[in-house]
This record gives sequence, C-alpha cells and structure tokens, in this order.
Amino acid sequence: MATLFLVIIYMAFISLGIPDSLLGSAWPVMRLDMGASFGFAGILSMIVAGGTIVSSLASGTLVQRLGTGKMTLISCCLTAGALLGFSVAPSMIWLVLLAIPLGLGGGAIDAALNHYVAENYKAHHMNWLHCFWGVGATMGPIIMSYFIAEHNSWRDGYSAVSLIQFALAMILLVTLPLWKRIAEMRAAERENLHLSQDQDASELIQPVNSSTANVLRIRGVRPTLIAFLFYCGVESMVGLWGASYLVTARNMTAETAAGWISLYYGGITAGRLITGFITLKVHNRVLIRCGQSIALAGGLLLLLPYPSLILVGLILIGLGLAPIYPGLLHETPSRFGRQHAAKLMGYQMAVAYTGTTFLPPLFGLLATQTSISLLPFIALAFILLMLLSSEKVNHILSKQTESKVSLEK
Repeated sequence: MATLFLVIIYMAFISLGIPDSLLGSAWPVMRLDMGASFGFAGILSMIVAGGTIVSSLASGTLVQRLGTGKMTLISCCLTAGALLGFSVAPSMIWLVLLAIPLGLGGGAIDAALNHYVAENYKAHHMNWLHCFWGVGATMGPIIMSYFIAEHNSWRDGYSAVSLIQFALAMILLVTLPLWKRIAEMRAAERENLHLSQDQDASELIQPVNSSTANVLRIRGVRPTLIAFLFYCGVESMVGLWGASYLVTARNMTAETAAGWISLYYGGITAGRLITGFITLKVHNRVLIRCGQSIALAGGLLLLLPYPSLILVGLILIGLGLAPIYPGLLHETPSRFGRQHAAKLMGYQMAVAYTGTTFLPPLFGLLATQTSISLLPFIALAFILLMLLSSEKVNHILSKQTESKVSLEK
C-alpha cells in the first residue's frame, strides 16, 4: 500500500513541475495575444514566486492543522483553478490576479510533499521525487508547443494542464484517508525500532529546551537555510544566464548554447535518478559533500579558456547539484527533530524560492553594469558559500557526536 501510495506522490510532483515551465514556453505567443510587453513575463513570474514564498512559510502551521493530505488537495485545487483561469483570462490584470493563487498553491504542495516524503520514506525516494519534478518541467513546454502548433492556441495548452491538475485533485480526494494511515504506519514502525529511518545517533541537532516557535534558534538551522539560498541561486543563475554567457563571452552560436544548457538541466535530472540508487548504499551527508565537490570542479572548469572544458564544466555543475537539494531536504527530520520538520521544511522552501527569485536577476543587473564574463566567478562564489554553510552544519554534528561519546564514557 505504501509503495502504491508513493506512485500518487510521484504523480503529484510531475503535476507540480508542469506549470513551472508553461509561462516561458507560451509567452512569445501569449504576449502578442494579450498585448503585453516582452518583459511583463518577469513580473508575472515574480508574483507567482512571491505567492510561493508566502505559502511555503505558512505551510508548516497549515500541515499541522490540516494534515498533508488535505493541504495537498486544497493546494492542487488552487493551482488547477488558477491555470483554468489563465486559459480564459480576458486581460493582463486577470493574469496578475490569477498568478497569486498559482504561486500559493505551488508552494504549499512543494513544502507539504517534501515534508511528508522526508518523514515517511527513505532518501532515494526524495531524489526520485525531484527527478519526477524534472519530468513534469520537461512535459510543460511539450504540451504547450503541441497546442500552439496544432491548434494555434496557448489557451488550450493551459486548459489541458488544468485538466491534468483537476484529475490529480480527484485522485487525492479519493485517497485522502491513506495519507494519515501511511503516516501512522510509518510512525509505528519507527516506534518499534526506536530509530527514525536513515538516522543514526550522530544525526540529531536538537537542544533540550527548543520549541517549535523558535526553530530558527536551533543550532545548524541558519547555515542550512544559507545553503538552500545559494544552492537555488547557483542552479537558477546558471540555467538563466548560461546560454547568454556562452554566446557573449565564448562566441558560441545561440542554438549550440541552448543545447548545452539543456544538457546542464539533463545532468540535474539524470543525476537525481542515479543518486536515488546510490543512496541505498551511501549516506546523504557523503552524497551532498561529493555533489558540492563535483559542482565546485565544474565551476573551476568554466574559468578555463578551452571551449570543450567549459562545456564539461556545465555538465559537471548539473551533476554535482543533483543530490544536494533533495539530500538536504531529506535530512531535515533527522537533523532537527520531527516535531520541527514541517515548519522548517516550509522555511527551507521559502528561502530556496527567494534564492531562485532574486539572485539571478541581481546577477543580471550586475552583468548589465559590468560584464557577463563574471558568471563563472559568481557561480563559484555561490557554490563555495553553499559548501561552507553545509560544512558548518556537519561540524556541529561532529561536535555533538564527540560530546555524546565522551558522556557515555
């Protein structure tokens, strides 16, 4: 039953990824139909991101009150309704208004599902979950391009995706009792074993006097949030500006540059699929550290004047980034305590979306004033800051382990 239920969660993450890539693929046609400027897509994107950040911050409290199942169902209906609204919107003001529930629904689903999988399933499922998000993000442009090419209508593309979301909502409604049942079953298994899954005695950072109201005061939480910020910053910055860097600074054709950036994203998706199998034998902490080292090596290759090594560097950054985000998410309950996990997952999602939303545009502003040739240096700085923040948490873990061992002696 737990495995079949996991398939539903995977489906939910595919459906979460589909809308994320719709706006960009539809905008060249959409803006002409709506009479909008080219840059207005950025405003819509930031409104969606703002809603996502707000719902992520509130998700911990909402999950505790409603439960993950109801939270996911309500969020899915919000997203489906917003997408349907996009398909019939008569003017840009309607798109602006509909972008708010679209962001609120997407952020709530993301945080709720990540928390549920981190608490109730093993690490490899978290990697595969985010791999399936990549599948959904890849499907979005394919669906939209089909309806634009065959029906000359971006509105039909949004309608089709909204129907997919409504179909998922029906499945979630039917399976609503399973969410609590699976969680209770997993809790009973943990109680019988006196251990949480994938957790050993050295992996818990939890002060005795900590409370859910003061989760940001728990040692290790703040550097973990910084790691999320710069992870999402470097992932989205390279994805957004990588092609422009290759064309402008490395004299590559636009078609070739776009192909290599698709391989960068392919590296992230394939890396998460492969990492899911590796986590069966290797601990998350080791995989996160290895991923950061590979990404760092890829960033260094971008500095070299050889085109072939630059392209290898891009792929290495993608492969290196693959295990970091799902690995850090999955470690949340074991590192900071299950009673804090729901709220912290929401905070982590909010900080992650903040990095995605603001750091790439800030680099764009910097590149406009100086040069896009700074991309490898900024990417390296982000990777280093992420690595140092993550290692600070590992240092806290190691010190706690040493203290525990000395007390036992």
